[in-house]
Amino acid sequence: MSRVRQHFNLNEQLLFEIGSAGRRAYDLPPLDTDSRPLEEIVDRGLLRDSVEGMPELSEVEVVRHFTRLSTWNYHIDLGLYPLGSCTMKHNPKVNETVTRLPGFANAHPYMPPNLVQGVLGVQASLEACLREISGMDAVTLQPAAGAHGELTGILMIRAYHEAQGNPRRRVLVPDSAHGTNPASVAISGYIVEAIRSNANGMVDVQALRGLMADDVAAVMITNPNTLGIFESEIAAIAEIVHSNGALLYMDGANLNAMLGITRPGDFGVDVLHINLHKTFTTPHGGGGPGAGPVAVKKILEPYLPYPVLTRAQDGALFYETDRPESIGKIKAYTGHFGMHVRALCYILANGPEGLKETTEVAVLNANYIRSRLQGVYALPYKSPTLHEVVFSDKNQDKRGVSVWDIGKRLIDYGFHPPTTSFPLIVSGAIMIEPTETESRDELDAFIAAMLAVAQEAETNPELVKSAPHNARIRRVDEAAAARRPVLRWKG
Repeated sequence: MSRVRQHFNLNEQLLFEIGSAGRRAYDLPPLDTDSRPLEEIVDRGLLRDSVEGMPELSEVEVVRHFTRLSTWNYHIDLGLYPLGSCTMKHNPKVNETVTRLPGFANAHPYMPPNLVQGVLGVQASLEACLREISGMDAVTLQPAAGAHGELTGILMIRAYHEAQGNPRRRVLVPDSAHGTNPASVAISGYIVEAIRSNANGMVDVQALRGLMADDVAAVMITNPNTLGIFESEIAAIAEIVHSNGALLYMDGANLNAMLGITRPGDFGVDVLHINLHKTFTTPHGGGGPGAGPVAVKKILEPYLPYPVLTRAQDGALFYETDRPESIGKIKAYTGHFGMHVRALCYILANGPEGLKETTEVAVLNANYIRSRLQGVYALPYKSPTLHEVVFSDKNQDKRGVSVWDIGKRLIDYGFHPPTTSFPLIVSGAIMIEPTETESRDELDAFIAAMLAVAQEAETNPELVKSAPHNARIRRVDEAAAARRPVLRWKG
């Protein structure tokens, strides 16, 4: 037993704590290609005077340490990742293979267009696909993530209004919108005002009418919203917005709920960002790289970030920089090309009918979970839901068990928690999105875990409130960790 415990403790130790003086990994021989002192080869400011205090380790210890750490992570290749509004779906491995083809992987942004026509062709094809899928007129692939796409879209709206002689002052955002929307609006220099939801969890159209005025630049809507509910009055909302000279922005975080079914451009949206990592299976999370292309109607095309992919008279593709009305560059080069390759692979592999089927199965999976869990977990809105469903901890809270506790206890059952405490209009929200890539067996296992946690909340609430019990790390103060991070090891 002591031997097992000793080994377990070794697993828990930090790299700095397992070093011993004199241990060495393999050292490469000195370079024989340049006899100059190191200070002449590398900027002096990048060199340390000493490596004192660094751990001394063998190669096998270093390899085992980082391999061991990798087993602590939960990821989409391990199991269901039910974060609502995040669409954590499987990333097909064929996409990774194609992206690593030398012609793609080794292409440099500064290579002349005549040498990378295949690369530009991939981007042109992806733009065409996204225009068709969204029902919009023009696309930029430049934004590096969804929130970056939001900022790009709002800046284009601002440029449009400035060209009309008045940038306007306010942007209206529903209280059920995606979480980054207010920040994108504020960074763009606008005042954010919330539109309340009605009893059905949708935008209150009468409240919207009351807020509209000639100083409103745009309404920024998520559809389906973060409750998973489709805004059934979206056409009326678009008419109200346009009749006041404003524009309708749609957050595409939940585009996975409408592929092949309907198109934002067809129900009045003027600008839309598309999360390639959510809908089109490019890798998600971990700080990037991401991709958040923006699609716009014709009236906003002059304001797209430059350079803009253009086709010459002879059919050759090139990036045009002479765009006097453009909002300018919003990222170096033309976006994260590897993400563009992956997304196009996914679109072409599925085709129109396949993409429609992904939506249908995503909606089916979410409603299967809803039907199995409703009653045990409170359902704050009874409206039909699409690709995700939001419960609350109202039933469990009677025993002092919060959504926070439920999420932590799910870790003991081997599942990543759903999105918790969001959207903010639902107290104790439990936001679940299974996506289309999960099997019936995986969904049943998750449902069984959720039901077990609910039963424990009734019979042994302290067990849930003190979870997780089997994880590598017990419950931590996440607020303190974010506010007072420890970024250096101290012995």
